[in-house]
Amino acid sequence: MQWYFVAALLTVLTSSQGILTTLSQSNGEYKYDYATVPFLAEVFKLAVSCFLLWRECQKSPLPKMTTEWKTVALFPIPSVIYLIHNNVQFATLTYVDTSTYQIMGNLKIVTTGVLFRMFLGRRLSNLQWMAIVLLAVGTTTSQVRGCGETSCESLFSAPIQGYMLGVLSACLSALAGVYTEFLMKKNNDSLYWQNMQLYTFGTLFNMARLLVDDFRGGFENGPWWRRIFDGYTITTWMVVLNLGSTGLLVSWLMKHADNIVKVYSTSMAMLLTMILSLFLFNFKPTLQLFLGIIICMMSLHMYFAPPNMLLDMPITVKPDEEKLIEVSVDRRPHS
Repeated sequence: MQWYFVAALLTVLTSSQGILTTLSQSNGEYKYDYATVPFLAEVFKLAVSCFLLWRECQKSPLPKMTTEWKTVALFPIPSVIYLIHNNVQFATLTYVDTSTYQIMGNLKIVTTGVLFRMFLGRRLSNLQWMAIVLLAVGTTTSQVRGCGETSCESLFSAPIQGYMLGVLSACLSALAGVYTEFLMKKNNDSLYWQNMQLYTFGTLFNMARLLVDDFRGGFENGPWWRRIFDGYTITTWMVVLNLGSTGLLVSWLMKHADNIVKVYSTSMAMLLTMILSLFLFNFKPTLQLFLGIIICMMSLHMYFAPPNMLLDMPITVKPDEEKLIEVSVDRRPHS
């Protein structure tokens, strides 16, 4: 399976995520406990990974599976980082409005590139760095509203704590992605075995979150396992399957591609969501949206296109090289 096919599929699924979540609401509110959706998505990913690992074990030779405790103990770390990230998200939203938070969230595009270079040792060319910055600029441009609106005035009026937490949130999101890629490429273990470990801890952490929510609410609505499917509709199940499938595609990209491909997929999904919203939710197109799409497409071409397509320069022989050729010819022994 080619990585660009998986990336395109990830873009489509990610773009439909927000749309399906909106459609799952009833009269503008959720009739189900939204905290159960990530939990069921983790269970779905775990079940699919276990099945695929079982299928893989039926073949010969058997897939490689490292069972050393030192290796297994590394897999809860992404879940811990995401747990901290989620809390930082809520803290950030107490200082800034939603529009400002979305715009600051684009910092994770650049922080992913920086951590990608620092921790994985992957060198990026100057053109690729420019492409990553352009991607952040393009997605931000598409989200900026008209300057006559109040959101434009509030963009730079938030307390300093809000901006600091926004930067921390971007760094944590990038760190979780880069660390997951490090885990996936650390050895030649089966992808499904690695997924099984990753999603086992993900399921346990999400279950712990549901228990904590019950304790905070004094079990007013009963324990979470008794009301886990309350209010679920076909659309809600589609949200669960979409979220689970997206996670499986991301893990595949972490193993066979890299974080930058994932960043481009999710960024393009954001733009695709806006375009689809024009038809589904009467979303009004803006000049910023069109400019953002153009900038992101330029960034996509700059990052992935071969250098000879970006630098259209004729192949010429330098004068110094011509002299070297002449000298080498003159030094040949005469018969």
